[in-house]
This record gives sequence, structure tokens and C-alpha cells, in this order.
Amino acid sequence: MSADGLPPLREVIAAHGLSARKALGQNFILDLTLTARIARAAGDLSACDVLEVGPGPGGLTRALLSEGARRVVAVEKDARALPALAQIAAHWPGRLEVVHGDALEADVTGLLRPPVRVVANLPYNVGTELLVRWLTPPDWPPFWTSLTLMFQREVAQRIVARPGEDAYGRLAILAQWRASPRIVLDLPPGAFVPPPKVSSSVVHIEALPEPRFPARAATLSRVVAAAFNQRRKMLRSSLRGLAPDIEDHLARAGIPPTERAERVSLEGFCALSRSLDADAPQPG
Repeated sequence: MSADGLPPLREVIAAHGLSARKALGQNFILDLTLTARIARAAGDLSACDVLEVGPGPGGLTRALLSEGARRVVAVEKDARALPALAQIAAHWPGRLEVVHGDALEADVTGLLRPPVRVVANLPYNVGTELLVRWLTPPDWPPFWTSLTLMFQREVAQRIVARPGEDAYGRLAILAQWRASPRIVLDLPPGAFVPPPKVSSSVVHIEALPEPRFPARAATLSRVVAAAFNQRRKMLRSSLRGLAPDIEDHLARAGIPPTERAERVSLEGFCALSRSLDADAPQPG
């Protein structure tokens, strides 16, 4: 038995035929010391509901419950994992609810009581898409107060990148406009079964009550997408499709028309978005 009174994860995987499937983006962490570190990186869980995506055999799930999470809602697509997760639910009565479904389709927010923290070793094949969804809800603040998520290290670096860095782009803008992201843990391929071909990092993202700089979300998203889709071009070229007088808007925002997207700050993109909105036709 492990320290939490449940069988070691290797035994759980063997008993339930839970070999990781590449098609599901599965890479399991079997070291319960590591899963405990991830759970602790999320902060104090005792007064929080936790959303976990892709629990697999339940290593992180067990850590979240051991670290005192008030309640965990775990969304798992792989039916093979359900018996192992049911064993965990029985060990902590009333504190774990397992939803069998695809996290890209299942809306479980109604099962969660605020405050909510999202903690997950995300399947690599859906991690970025889920993050973008959580960062771009229709209303802000979002349903979550923090996200503590495992990504490929390259993706993690894109989330925390600053202007002028190679990794700086749309993901950095989305993550840093209304939240504070930081890398809290790095893991080598050998920490996983099977070992992926890349290193991984855990990113902790705290939601801000308000955006750092005012801007309309839809406009900022459109500006950033256009700028970074042609990141090596000067902005007066890459953004010309947004407005015929784009150079005037760039000047108004304090951005040289010859600048490239990778060197423009978050504040600059927000100022440009406000300028474009100020000249947009008003309804009615």
C-alpha cells in the first residue's frame, strides 16, 4: 500500500489494463511524490473545488484529495480508467465525482462550487485548446480562480514569454492580459510512463479580477491573430486588413509602423485595439 492507503499506481495500471494510449495523449506520472508537488503548487485547496481533466489511473487525483481538496470533479474520456477512479472515490467518500466524457465537450461548471481551481496533467493533444478556452470565456472573471496545468515545456514557455523572446506570441498575450502565469515545476521525460519525447513544465496561472489594460476581448484577439500570423512582417503590412488607415492607429497607440509583432508589448496591443474600436461604426 502507498502512504494514502491505496495500491501503488503500477499495480493499479496492471490491474485495470491501463497502458497509456498515444491516441488519447496519455503520459502518466506514477511517482506520488511528484503528483503531491503538483497539487501543492496549486495553493491551499481546503476551501476549493478542483476540476481535473484526464486523471487516468488517478495519481494526481489522489494527491489533490490527500492535500485536502474540498472536492474534486474529474473528467475522464477513457472508460478503462473508471474502475480505478471509482476505487479512489470509495476511499474518500463524497469528495470525488467522476464524469465520463470528453473535456472539450462536457460542461461540468454546474458541478463545481466556487472557489474553483483547475489542476491537471493535461493530455498533450488537447492541452492548448483547453487553455485557450479557459482564458477566453464570454465573461470575466471566469469560473476558475487559478489553473495549475502540465504542458510540453515549449508550450509553457510560450505562455510566460515576454516581448522580444522567440516564444512570445498569441498565447502569451491571452495568458497575461487577464491573468498572471508562471512556471512552477519542470519535469524530465523520465518522470512519465511512457516517457514523452519532450520535457514538460507545470504552469500556475492566477486569474486577475480585471484585465491589465482596457480592451475589447474580440478586438484584441483579432489584432493579435493578424499580427502573429505574419510575425516576421512589419505591422503596417500584417495589420493592413484590419483598417485602411492602420498606420494612423499604430501611431496613436505609440507603435512604430515598421515594428514587428514579437516586439510589441501587451499594453501596446491593447492600445491599438482601443484605437481601432474608437473609429469603428457605432450601432444604431
